Amino acid sequence: MSKSKFIFVTGGVSSSLGKGIISASLAKLLQSRGFSVTIQKFDPYINIDPGTLNPYEHGECYVTDDGAETDLDLGHYERFLNVKTSQANNVTTGRIYQTVIEKERKGEFLGKTVQVIPHITNEIKRRIKLLGEDNSYDFIITEIGGTVGDIESLPYIESVRQLIWELGKTNTLLIHLTLIPYLSAAKELKTKPTQHSVKTLMESGLNADILVCRTEHEISNDIKKKLALFCNVDEESVIQSIDASTIYEVPLLMKKERLDEVVLKKLNLKNDNHANLDKWSDFVNKLKFPDYKVKIGLIGKYVELQDSYKSILESLIHAGSENQAKVDVVSIHSEYINDKQIDNEISKLDGILVAPGFGERGIEGKIKAIKCAREKNIPFFGICLGMQMAVIEYSRNVLGLINANSTEMDKKTPHPVISLMEDQKEITNKGGTMRLGSWECKIEDKTKVHEIYNTKIVFERHRHRWELNDKYINQLNENGLKASGINPETGLVEIVELPSNDWFIGVQFHPEYKSTVECPHPLFVSFVKACLKYRKSK
Repeated sequence: MSKSKFIFVTGGVSSSLGKGIISASLAKLLQSRGFSVTIQKFDPYINIDPGTLNPYEHGECYVTDDGAETDLDLGHYERFLNVKTSQANNVTTGRIYQTVIEKERKGEFLGKTVQVIPHITNEIKRRIKLLGEDNSYDFIITEIGGTVGDIESLPYIESVRQLIWELGKTNTLLIHLTLIPYLSAAKELKTKPTQHSVKTLMESGLNADILVCRTEHEISNDIKKKLALFCNVDEESVIQSIDASTIYEVPLLMKKERLDEVVLKKLNLKNDNHANLDKWSDFVNKLKFPDYKVKIGLIGKYVELQDSYKSILESLIHAGSENQAKVDVVSIHSEYINDKQIDNEISKLDGILVAPGFGERGIEGKIKAIKCAREKNIPFFGICLGMQMAVIEYSRNVLGLINANSTEMDKKTPHPVISLMEDQKEITNKGGTMRLGSWECKIEDKTKVHEIYNTKIVFERHRHRWELNDKYINQLNENGLKASGINPETGLVEIVELPSNDWFIGVQFHPEYKSTVECPHPLFVSFVKACLKYRKSK
């Protein structure tokens, strides 16, 4: 039997309250006390994973070392804990049903009628307990996606009810995150939505052990007493989660509210170690009180929704703190970039980052921005599609290869400098079929990236189908754009750089997936440092 303690986090009243941040903050507090912790996310949508979802639908798709395309909350888990997640840390309804149906097709249910209870709930419970099988973790925190009362979430709520009954109250804990709205006309906080949310939870057979209440204003002791009385919890278990200026303040606020102490008390666990968040506090202080400022343009095609580039934005925050600088990110939609915007806005930036993406929409704008960065020696960072666009721009404007392009955008291009990988050409199913997960990259000596990484071999995470066409590598190298990172197994180019510029680097992988508070990614740290240097030179 697993020795792990299971903590479940549900949400009520409204979506997007920050269950992932609360889960990660509690995990950080427990980790700082010496416990081993992991977090998993159960999403109620029927997609197998977020891999085929448009970023406007669900934000970015986060990728783990083992190649899982997962919910963006796993990025928060890794950034807070500095511990890698895997395929087992994110499960969707689609994956649950797929597994059950495959078992039914194999006859594993011996002709029984397959039903939500017990077959679907049993599979959910099996997945929840999976991370605890080898007793690697003291705590397994499970975030249940959606909002209590949603039809889609009902099987998960029922599974949690069954698990609490099976594992016992000393091994399980339920945290319910709700909203305490403020009515400006009445000038008061209202508890009724939370009461109704808890009532809905109770109708499903669950009692919240701890209430975490999102609020814009301080919650008084009277309100806490009222919530405790009507929601069937003790007063110390009503935790205030007031709006913070940055998500990285939340662990400090939860420590102040004694969330970790209440959790340990509820589970009858004694721990004499106090939560030590000194390094975390230093990070937050640098973030809130920077010495410098730098303005970086984020050129992308999904900029209307910030979550589309969540990991990139967080990586810039980590790198900014490391450089004691506030990174002011200017989001620029690549589809609408024109010469006037290049002259009046983009050319005046301290750095230009061209983001990942798929499809031809907005690529010409990206190419224009890269040309500006190259010609004006503005620090440039291209990630995935951003690197590919840098190769296309260089091929067109320096090598003179007219109409050079990617076969993703133009199948008939006379110069396919970016082409589809051979093992991708016969694939018709889009989900989970890209080059995914952690791949080795050998870094060339005497290059900018070797100076940055200070090592010859790195492992970085990928998510793409198209690659730099090896037929053009020598031509690019001979004319100044160097292939400075190569996958030793496939020979595919991972990194290009322009030595004639102060900082011009494109990477085929996604370094943003590996940047954490404790270990900011070296490429982002170096990029922000270069942007600061460029700003001072102006």
